[in-house]
Amino acid sequence: MSTTPPTAPRPRRIPAPRALPESLPYWEAADKGRLLIKRCRACGEVHHYPRDICPHCLSENTEWLETSGFGTVYTFSTMGQGEAAYTLAYITLDEGVTMMSNLVDCTPADLAIGQRVRVVFQPSDGGHHVPMFTPL
Repeated sequence: MSTTPPTAPRPRRIPAPRALPESLPYWEAADKGRLLIKRCRACGEVHHYPRDICPHCLSENTEWLETSGFGTVYTFSTMGQGEAAYTLAYITLDEGVTMMSNLVDCTPADLAIGQRVRVVFQPSDGGHHVPMFTPL
């Protein structure tokens, strides 16, 4: 009978994001621990995922806006179980836009809709850091 010691669970791997030219400043800021969104200068609306054209009015007159990094859980769902479980969530940033991300460094049973969170940045496999959120 073999008595191979159990191996430690491997951390969840995060695929490298595809950084298109129009979103490259977003990913470069994430590498520096800053979360950016876009604001339209024509209609004043903010949006995420950052892109050159405003999804609200189709204007090309957009600008980068650094967020506070704080938000509220709009909704969430935990996939898998045990060591392989991860939690996806929609986070409404204090700036008013809602983005999809992961909730990390927490127990899914302790999460709640309306809970306050802050951004953290996790390294990806050979790419840019990815913004995720953790409860306050």
